[in-house]
Amino acid sequence: MRLLKDCSLAALTAGFVAVLVGFTSSAVIVFQAARTLQASPAEIASWMLALGLGMGLTSIGLSLRFRVPVLTAWSTPGAAMLITGAAGVSLPEATGAFLVSAALITACGFSGWFERMIARMPLSIASGMLAGVLLRFGLDAFGAMVSQFALVFPMFCTYLFGRRLLPRYAIVVTLLLGIGIAGVQDQLRLDGLQLELAAPVFIAPRLSWTALVGVALPLFVVTMASQNVPGVAVIRASGYRVPISPLIGWTGAANLLLAPFGGFALNLAAITAAICMGREAHEDPGRRYVAAIAAGAFYVLIGLFGATVGALFLALPRELVLAIAGFALLGTIGSGLASALVEESEREPALLTFLVTASGVTLAGIGSAFWGLLAGLAALFVLRVTPAQLRRLRPRRSESTVTGGAAPPAGAPGKTTD
Repeated sequence: MRLLKDCSLAALTAGFVAVLVGFTSSAVIVFQAARTLQASPAEIASWMLALGLGMGLTSIGLSLRFRVPVLTAWSTPGAAMLITGAAGVSLPEATGAFLVSAALITACGFSGWFERMIARMPLSIASGMLAGVLLRFGLDAFGAMVSQFALVFPMFCTYLFGRRLLPRYAIVVTLLLGIGIAGVQDQLRLDGLQLELAAPVFIAPRLSWTALVGVALPLFVVTMASQNVPGVAVIRASGYRVPISPLIGWTGAANLLLAPFGGFALNLAAITAAICMGREAHEDPGRRYVAAIAAGAFYVLIGLFGATVGALFLALPRELVLAIAGFALLGTIGSGLASALVEESEREPALLTFLVTASGVTLAGIGSAFWGLLAGLAALFVLRVTPAQLRRLRPRRSESTVTGGAAPPAGAPGKTTD
């Protein structure tokens, strides 16, 4: 009953936009990763089924459980890593690596290790990373005007007037206008669409040392560093308080069940989650969880109908997708920058986090969000940690390590054992 009461057109639209952005921006990478592993068309359809069901059911279940907009996604950096790092690995060996990576993610989640680590992250650093991750989408929205001015500029004007007159439905009206203009300009690629259900294909996993070292461990590190860390940062920067351990643990568990069918990696979403957590989803933050549930339902549809729904999303012009994503994230980018810079003592480290993250630098296959976080924390440590705090970080010598078991005389150094 509460879900029906909290439901709104704005939340449903935010969920649709989140799925639209997530799918159109990275589905091609997932398809290419499957082809790299020499997956057949039926196995590729099974990948989409497993990923769609995994993202959809975890988003719906976790959002209902905690009444917070929790959105999951496939690991786009993980898929990119598979394209370059899984050469020579067979599909069964890669499936075994998916299982190992999922088991490690599940253990890190339910053990509480990941939450303890992430709890030490200052809000300013998390907000700077969030703003840096999303900045590209804001810039791309206006960059799209260069190639499609007649499409994007009217959408921008509609968004501005919508924010003034109908703030809850500004994105709804802007999206509908964009689709209408694209239709008039004959830019909707709807030919060749066929309604077809996907079927699961079980891939028997096989463990190999090459796949464990070359696929499982890199996939685990990339998913945790480049996906789950920004995902938690989005939740915190949006003002939500939710236990992180079960979120990570259940996404890993779902990944573990779906890996033999093509679910290579599931994690917390960042960019698409920000759409569901922004003001466009609902003015009341307590009712924005409906947007994540709606997105989950759309992901389930994508999984069930596989290539059919994928082709429908890909039928929209690229500039329309870029514009609607950028406009939907403007409020979240502004909130992230405001939270990052509010504390003067943490302003410079937060700014470094934002700049490194926004630069898009990738090192060792790990994306800029992780390196931005590392740069910000390092700057915070250098600028704020005092010599007294450093001394407190040194391990203390216990009496049991002193020769004879007694404390040394005052002023005399104690003799310790190695």
